Amino acid sequence: MKFEVTILGSSSATPIFNRNPTSQALNINERLYLIDCGEGTQQQMLRFDIKASRIDYIFISHLHGDHYLGLVGLLSSLHLNGRTKPLHIFCPAPLKEIIDLQFKYSETTIQYPLEYTFIDPTQPTKLVDNQDIIIESIPLDHRIPCTGFLFRQKKRLRKLIKDKIETIDIPVEYYSRLKKGEDFTDSNGKLYKNDELTLDSERPKAYAYCSDTLFNEAYFNQISGVDLLYHEATFLHNMVDRAVETHHTTALQAAEVAARVKARKLVIGHFSARYKALTELLDEARSIFSETELAIEGKTFVI
Repeated sequence: MKFEVTILGSSSATPIFNRNPTSQALNINERLYLIDCGEGTQQQMLRFDIKASRIDYIFISHLHGDHYLGLVGLLSSLHLNGRTKPLHIFCPAPLKEIIDLQFKYSETTIQYPLEYTFIDPTQPTKLVDNQDIIIESIPLDHRIPCTGFLFRQKKRLRKLIKDKIETIDIPVEYYSRLKKGEDFTDSNGKLYKNDELTLDSERPKAYAYCSDTLFNEAYFNQISGVDLLYHEATFLHNMVDRAVETHHTTALQAAEVAARVKARKLVIGHFSARYKALTELLDEARSIFSETELAIEGKTFVI
């Protein structure tokens, strides 16, 4: 099952010529989820071959412009391109008012349903539960209400050992029961244990997206053991006072989070425009957590 995230934007609020504001595209079993939508997200999707028409779920972490100002343009383009199927938006409640106002004064009537789910920023909430994934909000500690998002795969059914079950001549209609873990008894009364006939599916994996936040232990338990952790790392640690003032995290602190929650891999992003090169941020994080990568735009991380 495909489970991978492509970085579309990795910059923080102030523009810089070679980095776009925050946005990511998550592909889960060929279903696309957009996480945040800063300015230029549409251009980045074109650049990296992410088809906007395939996105049915959009998650907006908070209402600072570098995380949502590309959304109205994206919604407009989907309308102009003839979209008719619903689009689900998970966001802070005031975002609907912002979008409605934009379309009111442009006299635009969107020809497809926008289905909003407003997020409570004070407690973890299950947002999506489908055949592939469970998605929860992660309350964070930013200057305004802000959440991250946890994407956790569901356990898949067991895999049949075809040679074995064909040799035993197990009826096809029994296959679904084998996949669910049942044993099999043949017509002579011989019992075959399920682990003789099937293989366990892969361990479910998890991706945590931690948007803008202070270093705060409150969210650590929820993201414990994730396979991939994206965590903002706006500043180097020599600017920790500035990070605290603006409710952000340093690269060193992001690495400490990854180490504390026992993540398998860390991706850092949301870089301040003061850093033209990102090597120092990467080196600082790796001094604590060696399995750290930069959120380079266009890079896809397989989870």
